Amino acid sequence: MKRHIDHDRFPEWRPFLDAVQQRRPDAGTWCEAWTVRDVVIHQAGNAEELARVLQAHLEGNPVGTRGFEEREGPLRALGDAELWDALHERMATLNDVATAADAVPADTDVAWTGRTMKVPWFAEHMREELVLHCWDITGDDPAAQARLAEPWMTTHSVTAVGRPLLAKGAKGLREGERIEGRLRVPGDDDVVVTADADHTYIGMAGPEGPATLETDAAARVLLLWGRRPGNPSRICSDAGPETLGQLRRLLSGY
Repeated sequence: MKRHIDHDRFPEWRPFLDAVQQRRPDAGTWCEAWTVRDVVIHQAGNAEELARVLQAHLEGNPVGTRGFEEREGPLRALGDAELWDALHERMATLNDVATAADAVPADTDVAWTGRTMKVPWFAEHMREELVLHCWDITGDDPAAQARLAEPWMTTHSVTAVGRPLLAKGAKGLREGERIEGRLRVPGDDDVVVTADADHTYIGMAGPEGPATLETDAAARVLLLWGRRPGNPSRICSDAGPETLGQLRRLLSGY
């Protein structure tokens, strides 16, 4: 009997499971070079590491965050059935740790991959991973787009993950090169990004001046994570190919 995973705490868990179960493990996804099995490995590793780091903090014995290869390597050696069980087990453990963390003040900072995250962000980050990688599997179906468009997805991407999301693209900037961009969704604050060879910034600000690009809320989240909606006409811009190209290269994800 599988351990309990609270669907109120992780409402995106069931849609992710359904997406995975409806496809072969070796089926391709929108995440470049990853199959469905690779996505499951990544998710099991995410759940394990989020639980491990948060649990250590709750116990007063903080640990560093392991890299992807260290936490995913052992999972790659598992057969498909064993991997499926490992995903459930690690999600259940994260569920238990997140439940225990409800007793900790919400504004408590916990070290995570070279930055800090608030305690509630650990469960929220797993939720975001479930939404994003479910889209990797299903593409732009209406339910996936609706989950991506929820306001908390943009807030978490900018506030909790923004700095590492820009790090890869910023490494390719030349000395003296600077990128400034506004990603606009009508009726919402802009996502503002700036980057040069030494510094990056991402934040939310009221709409002001021309946008570098305008799109919908779901597509904007995809862009922040280095992805593209299936229909390119959802992204509109008159900034010109050079400026838009710079912004797209900066937003290349991990």
